[in-house]
Amino acid sequence: MAVTYKESGVDVEVGDEAIRRIIPLVKKSFNHRVLTGLGLFGSLYEITDLVKQYKEPVLVQSIDGVGTKMAIAGMMGMYAQAGRDMVAHSCNDVLCQGAKPLTLLDYVATAKLDPAILAEIVGGMAEECAKYGMSLVGGETAEMPGTYVEGEWDLAGSVLGVVEKSKIIDGSKIQVGDALIGLSSDGLHTNGYSLARKVFFDLKKFSVRDVVAEMPQSVGAMLMKPHKNYTNYVLPLLEKYQVHGLAHITGGGLIKNIPRILPEGCTAQIQKGSWEILPVFEAIQQFGDVPEKDMYITMNMGIGMVVVVPAAERDAVMADLKKHSDLNTYTIGEVVAGKREVCFV
Repeated sequence: MAVTYKESGVDVEVGDEAIRRIIPLVKKSFNHRVLTGLGLFGSLYEITDLVKQYKEPVLVQSIDGVGTKMAIAGMMGMYAQAGRDMVAHSCNDVLCQGAKPLTLLDYVATAKLDPAILAEIVGGMAEECAKYGMSLVGGETAEMPGTYVEGEWDLAGSVLGVVEKSKIIDGSKIQVGDALIGLSSDGLHTNGYSLARKVFFDLKKFSVRDVVAEMPQSVGAMLMKPHKNYTNYVLPLLEKYQVHGLAHITGGGLIKNIPRILPEGCTAQIQKGSWEILPVFEAIQQFGDVPEKDMYITMNMGIGMVVVVPAAERDAVMADLKKHSDLNTYTIGEVVAGKREVCFV
């Protein structure tokens, strides 16, 4: 008996419809450097005028995903927000090297393609890209029954940025005495959702619509707080101050991410209580009886980005950052002599 591709679970016509829907959305993020539409085997991005702005341009690339936050997005019907989060996460990763983001490629996969949901996800990404002068230049949409659970979606993105070679930030200039400035997060961002889901939904049996006394909004609303994009806060600092290091606090929390930029002989000494721990983190720890170390190694705990600057410039940098009403900034510690690790005092 003959078996068609559609009968095996993949509907090519639905895929074509999905592509038709997302093309006009994606084109909203295009700028004059994008030379192709969608559908070719590769995306063309002209850099003639771009390289003239740099003496020694260096490309910075990174790839990551939004993890199981996609499951919460599905429960809440907030797929566009997941798309925006993907862009924010990607921008922050290349920002840590001092790079300006240029382009994004996405990977969206599911068991059974729904053109409307795909349009929401891609539309969110394209909208966020346009805010930061980026272009969503292409991607892959995969329909894979048997690999993904029906109704679940997976999302990843690869970002390309550029930085002047002499202005690359890699942590090598960090030295004892430098100040650690923490930039506030709005919530979990895109990490720690497996733990959060275990606590809220499996252990406590909450739904996303439940409102609990420990949090100001529903469980779902708190978990879907946007991943803050720090690009427009931090890039201007790089032109005015000596920024020695930048750490995006994602999976691994403060404990694992800050040492990635520390040189030998330096420890990041963090002062407990120097910033606001958001209610969602307190609720997760309380409801799940989660050990404190697990919280700090899994969650950002209210700090989404750490900026390392000379102590003499700390106050000026803080004053500059406080001009942004939607960003809280804290002096969370300093660099002291020791191993490449984080210690709390």
